[in-house]
Amino acid sequence: MINFDKRPVVIAGPCSAESREQVMSTALALKSTANYYRAGLWKPRTRPNEFEGVGEKGLPWLREVKETVGLPVMTEVANTEHVDLVLKNEIDAVWIGARTTVSPFAVQSIADALRGTNIPVFVKNPIHADLKLWIGAVERIESATKGDVIALHRGFSSYGLKKYRNAPMWEIPIGLRSEMPEIKLFCDPSHISGKRDLIQSVAQKSMDLGMDGLMIESHINPQVALSDAKQQLTPKDLISLMTSLKIRDLNLDQSQTSDLRDLRIEMDSIDERLVELLSGRMNISRSIGGYKKENGLAVFQLSRWKEIMQSRKVWSEEMGIEQEFLRLVLEQVHKESIRIQTEILGSGLGEDS
Repeated sequence: MINFDKRPVVIAGPCSAESREQVMSTALALKSTANYYRAGLWKPRTRPNEFEGVGEKGLPWLREVKETVGLPVMTEVANTEHVDLVLKNEIDAVWIGARTTVSPFAVQSIADALRGTNIPVFVKNPIHADLKLWIGAVERIESATKGDVIALHRGFSSYGLKKYRNAPMWEIPIGLRSEMPEIKLFCDPSHISGKRDLIQSVAQKSMDLGMDGLMIESHINPQVALSDAKQQLTPKDLISLMTSLKIRDLNLDQSQTSDLRDLRIEMDSIDERLVELLSGRMNISRSIGGYKKENGLAVFQLSRWKEIMQSRKVWSEEMGIEQEFLRLVLEQVHKESIRIQTEILGSGLGEDS
């Protein structure tokens, strides 16, 4: 069982176990900071022919960390074969990755393989923002095991230009906690951020939201990491991050931790995505401006503006948004698009297309 008496519980270690030397040197450097040592052995990659982990070969390395460094160890499991190997090698905890959580069949097979054990299981959110799917995965594991089951927030995939590798969408983990108030909730700032310079702020946000722990990727030499090099911290940098975190006493904020605060956080998350979308829209305006300049096209077409307003009017009716409000918003967006395209063309009016 995991000791949750002190926040945050810290899980740290490399994205992937690459060699015995890398695993051991990282573990020794993290001994004073981490409560658990993590390292991926089986790495499900988006594309073939990328590094997919050392597999079973790395299990003795994790056992050595446990026996000589004294840190409990964990790794990801994606199928029943992984579970069997982890149990046979007395690995202390496991996590189920976002790519696995999307499949109830896969989660159920893992739950069946873990049935009756007391090994702690961390369940990452699915890669897309589906709260019910996340809750269902947690419930499947809870119904099978006797150990701690912890939800692990790692962000959600989104298309297009974005600040984060995976959008935080803080309203989703808040929703999970509302539905399952007894669940322990951890955050994975590494996978949300995708780059080192954002990890601190994401970790702090998760602590401000009262999450119970952090899983942060740390590599003895991130520059040569075989996977996710940009989002891994050195052990020294991780120690610095943990020292700078402000951990507030949740008991002092009980009067402010209810519905109003959660709704404000949800609003902040939506506003953040709205700004991302507006940025993407203006980038498209730049591309349109460049196309018109290259092809000698007329800049402003009244028919296109009328088309925009008519289609958005229909959308406002469907979504229950006041039409006058939407008109004012669209006019401002259109003006900014005109300004951008005017700069590109050098003269005349632009068009929002």
